[in-house]
Amino acid sequence: MSMRRRTLLKVIVLGDSGVGKTSLMNQYVNKKFSHQYKATIGADFVTKELQIEDRLVTLQIWDTAGQERFQSLGVAFYRGADCCVLVYDVNVLKSFDNLDNWHEEFLNQVSEKKAKDWCASNGNIPYFETSAKEDYNVDPAFLSVARIALASEREQDIYFQSIPEAVSENEQRGGCAC
Repeated sequence: MSMRRRTLLKVIVLGDSGVGKTSLMNQYVNKKFSHQYKATIGADFVTKELQIEDRLVTLQIWDTAGQERFQSLGVAFYRGADCCVLVYDVNVLKSFDNLDNWHEEFLNQVSEKKAKDWCASNGNIPYFETSAKEDYNVDPAFLSVARIALASEREQDIYFQSIPEAVSENEQRGGCAC
């Protein structure tokens, strides 16, 4: 029996409020459509498994709120995204015009690849995503910094200059007792 490789892909669905992001997602995953409109608050996600060649692919599809007041939540939802689906309403020209903004925001938020490319092009600098709040990847990042510094020290023979001891009060005044 051949082994199947599993892959998880995070897909973000973006577009203005009311363009049909949730409907599109529900149709794809559940084969259902509702004429009732209910605005998404924050974000939600569903999963769907596909067989693509020799891979079992799990799509994790994130439905984001289109209202401006929820766009600040984007950073958390965009993190780790593999791609985005841009959605607009063919009857609302403004929703099409806004696709450039959604695309730009996605590219700005999903900066891991850009950051990794920058690190690679600048001497293969290590790249770590960290969270002080969640204590995620903090120790490995600083351990890497220490190892690189030690390796650099060996190459450049780094040393610390001696620090002069405190001088007496008389010496500070230039030896004058006035």
